[in-house]
Amino acid sequence: MVWMSVFINLLGLYLMFCCVDTGVQPPKPSIYHLKAISDRQSLVVSWLVNHSSLVDDIYELQISRVEKHNVIYNTNVSVYSEDVAEWTWISDLPLECVDHSVRIRQIFNRSVSGPWSNWMTNYGFKSKGEIPIFPSNRVLREGTSATFCCVPRIGVNITSMAFRNNPYPLINIGAGVKAISVHNLTIPTTFFKQLLFGCKDSTGRSNHTWNYVSVPPEKPRNLSCETTDMTTVTCTWSAGRDPDDGNKQTHTLHIENSDQAPITCEPSSCTFPAVPQLQEYNISVVVKDKLGEETESYSFNISERVFPVVEWNMVRPEVTDATLSWHLQGNFREMNVDCEVSTIPGSIMKKSCYNVSFCKVKLEHLLPNTRYYTRARCSVNNRVWGEWTMPKYFTTSPLVTVDLWRKINQPSSSNTRLVTLLWKLHISGTAATVTVQGYTVKWSQEGHMGIEWKDSGHRQAEVSIGPGKCDFTVQADLRRGSSIPAHISIPPVEHTENPPLPKRLSSTAAGGFNLSWNKESAATCGYTVEWCILGNAVPCPLEWMQVPKGNNTLFLTVGNFKAGCRYAFNIYGCTENGHTLLETQTGYSQELKSVQSPSLVEPVHSTSSSVTLEWHYNEDDPTQPAFITGYLVTVQEVLTAQAAKLFNVSVADPQRKSVTVQGLQPHQEYICSVSALTKEGPGPQASITCRTKINYPAYLAKILTPILLVLTCTFLLWPQRKVIKDILVYPAGMNIKMHDSFVCETDYRLHPQTVDECITCDIEFVNTVPPPNEAITPRESTNSPSPPGFQGPLSSVPLQAEYCPQTAMLGVWDRADPPQTAILGVWDRADPPQTAILGVWDRPDPPQTAMLEVWDRADPPQTTGLTNKTYLYTLVEDCSEPQQCDFSEILLSFQPSDGLQECDVVYGYIPSDAS
Repeated sequence: MVWMSVFINLLGLYLMFCCVDTGVQPPKPSIYHLKAISDRQSLVVSWLVNHSSLVDDIYELQISRVEKHNVIYNTNVSVYSEDVAEWTWISDLPLECVDHSVRIRQIFNRSVSGPWSNWMTNYGFKSKGEIPIFPSNRVLREGTSATFCCVPRIGVNITSMAFRNNPYPLINIGAGVKAISVHNLTIPTTFFKQLLFGCKDSTGRSNHTWNYVSVPPEKPRNLSCETTDMTTVTCTWSAGRDPDDGNKQTHTLHIENSDQAPITCEPSSCTFPAVPQLQEYNISVVVKDKLGEETESYSFNISERVFPVVEWNMVRPEVTDATLSWHLQGNFREMNVDCEVSTIPGSIMKKSCYNVSFCKVKLEHLLPNTRYYTRARCSVNNRVWGEWTMPKYFTTSPLVTVDLWRKINQPSSSNTRLVTLLWKLHISGTAATVTVQGYTVKWSQEGHMGIEWKDSGHRQAEVSIGPGKCDFTVQADLRRGSSIPAHISIPPVEHTENPPLPKRLSSTAAGGFNLSWNKESAATCGYTVEWCILGNAVPCPLEWMQVPKGNNTLFLTVGNFKAGCRYAFNIYGCTENGHTLLETQTGYSQELKSVQSPSLVEPVHSTSSSVTLEWHYNEDDPTQPAFITGYLVTVQEVLTAQAAKLFNVSVADPQRKSVTVQGLQPHQEYICSVSALTKEGPGPQASITCRTKINYPAYLAKILTPILLVLTCTFLLWPQRKVIKDILVYPAGMNIKMHDSFVCETDYRLHPQTVDECITCDIEFVNTVPPPNEAITPRESTNSPSPPGFQGPLSSVPLQAEYCPQTAMLGVWDRADPPQTAILGVWDRADPPQTAILGVWDRPDPPQTAMLEVWDRADPPQTTGLTNKTYLYTLVEDCSEPQQCDFSEILLSFQPSDGLQECDVVYGYIPSDAS
């Protein structure tokens, strides 16, 4: 290979030098054809090739415009072994705007240029009237640039050009032709997708035209083919961007490996007849428009692209099953067909169809009276599955059963029993309501038969039977068919047993009832639980529920029961001879506190320290909203100044209806209450007021004890009465003088205090009737006015005694300095003793207590006593000779304080005779 390359190079050098030296030139080429494609703005140049070298020939081409042959494009083209060469040039300016000329020449051995051919011209459009505009009504590619031109008449110039009503700068092409350039063309978003272009010449003449902007075709994507019946083939693909109306696309399908003609297709699908005996298909889809074309190829085996179509023949539903049948479109005789059937609700069932013209399947284990919908699809040779059919709806036939129960009423004096049959209708499924025409009731007893028909509005029947066993049957008559018959047996009279004692059910926080009972081996056909509300004046509707064999529990939700109502549950065991009562249970779904209050018995028996309460109550009353668990007894003192004592006694036995409360106070009033207790707490109270009795022995002991103590002291001290008298009597001959300093000091110490220093005020008067020979008369005082706040005869109380005292003494004791105690005493003795004593006690400074006491004694006793424990002010007139004073006037002045409601002022006069 190396030597061959060297040889060719040497030969080329030889020819080159040989030609140069001899002056031989390559021949002049000739363009034999120039073709213009206006819609693509292309020039196609064709010429004959002169093969003059061992290597490729090179030709130089030039493109010029207008008559002056202004070269606008120059290029070299290599030509290999062709005899006729062809080259295409695309112009940016429409070819109609001006003349375009082409010439060529050959370049020998890449270095020697031959002579040019003659110019071959493609002439532009020559205007004779209106202004022609190019391009016009043409489809332009989106995103590209375009040049628009206007060709005027000879001697006329173009003055303005506008694109979409927007003026653009003019480009001079030559020979009066003007052009504009528009970049990045876009598809209009307006309703009309055309682009408006116009121009105007110097004569005022104007013209306009429309163009379109579109997108080139796109290659089809996701190309696939299939068949449903082996006779036709359908191919589909994803279409590209939808072009504008001015750029209509064409879609063509070609079967490459057959002589079938091209098939015109829709924009995204194509259907054609299957080629006989052809299994493998090689196809191509060509998309073409004014801006170009695109092609996509695809190959497939038709037997692997079969998607059978199912057509329903029949759907026949029953109670718990349904029969479906269908057939397939097309000819699949030599193929294996498998199908799937789906039921909703339900599952998917597979079926192999050997006779594809008719395939049948039976759906089992369906629910009665339930609406279903089913679908089917099939596969050929188990490769690909066809589409699911549209849903086919059907409803299974209803399963209607009768739930039968009975009540037996047997009078004690007759063997005839009245049986009340009760039934409920059960319809399985969720479809529409079943129409019931009526019910047929049949019974047989000891060879005797009976029948009765009830319309659809009745749910019970009454039949009188004898003492033997009796069998009943109830069946519902439907519009289409009838229900399953329900059977029940009434046992003979000799099997009647005493009812069991009822058991109490405990309610739960969630409500409802959770029943359980002992299993009965004789209950071969299960159990029946019936219940009813107790305590209703009108018999309540009887409810019942069947329990399967082997199950001895039943939970009843709270939604079927009322709170505060007592329910009785009878549990029956089912045997061949009928139902036998096993247990009775009572209870509440929810107990309430609002029970009745007890009725108290009056009068209440009481002692000085206890009360005994009795009441009446019907704790077994079924109308009560809860079970009674006991009673709560409360005894409380009637409110006094002190805190009231409370006594609580709980009675746990509901049958006990009396209680004694101990530890009470004698002669005290109490409130006694009784309330019934339930699981939820105490109910309303019944109250009564009672009083305990007086404790007489205790009262006698309190009275007699001080009396006996006084008598005992008197008895013991009586022998020493003289000694006690000498101790208590003032010694005779004692001389007491009154000094002025004592009076002043006494006046100071007894000075009245302020209001807020007045603590207590306690005044006591004791008056007895004077003897006939003495008189106490009021005496007015002109010197001292009555103090405010004092009313009546007590505002001035003169004390006068008509006697001559034997002795008058005034004594003053003053102890300590400063004195802690000042005592003023006056004794007036006479025989018979008549004594008036004035005593003033003044303790600490300032004085805390001042006491004034007056004793007046006489025989018979006449006494006026005044005791005042308060702060006081005493005014004592100055007497130098106390023995010669006619009387002493003492003024007591009281001021009210916060602790007192009233303070009185008392004037007292104590007369005295000096002689």
